[in-house]
Amino acid sequence: MSKTLLMLVGDYAEDYETMVPFQTLLAVGYTVHAVCPGKKSGDTVATAIHDFEGAQTYTEKRGHNFTLNHDFDGVDPAAYDGLVIPGGRAPEYLRLNEKVLDIVRAFDKAAKPIAAVCHGAQILAAAGVLKGRTCSAYPACAPEVRLAGGTYADIAVDQAHTDGHLVTAPAWPAHPAWLSQFMKLLGARIEI
Repeated sequence: MSKTLLMLVGDYAEDYETMVPFQTLLAVGYTVHAVCPGKKSGDTVATAIHDFEGAQTYTEKRGHNFTLNHDFDGVDPAAYDGLVIPGGRAPEYLRLNEKVLDIVRAFDKAAKPIAAVCHGAQILAAAGVLKGRTCSAYPACAPEVRLAGGTYADIAVDQAHTDGHLVTAPAWPAHPAWLSQFMKLLGARIEI
């Protein structure tokens, strides 16, 4: 039986953190509905490419246009098996949308797998689902994790952390570990 996942994106979501999980999850057989508040299937959002080039923070360049394939207004969390939250600048604004926060709370309450990377932790913190949990994120989000009652997992940039049904990672270099742990929570078994 195919599982259906929800991906919450916004304008200037991190390109790699949106495109790679979307395409990877499709490639292994999941149905992925990519949505953005105020947008419908067929609309596009701009992405940004963030890179680590030796400065105190990442650099940002314009990424690709990402085409949404589902209507945000039609989202019913009960219809999905898991949730993906990419990072970038989008979470800073998505966390201001009460329906986004309600969606995250519904997934958490149902103990459905949630995968958040980088700044995606800002949405988790705003939704109030981090209390008593350990969560990784981009290091600049550590104070938000702590203020939301969570413990910040200070792990290598290419690692991921699972706490119950929550899988988090610091940034896109963690894709292999992050997606592997998320798919394990979803019950996937990939054999080569």
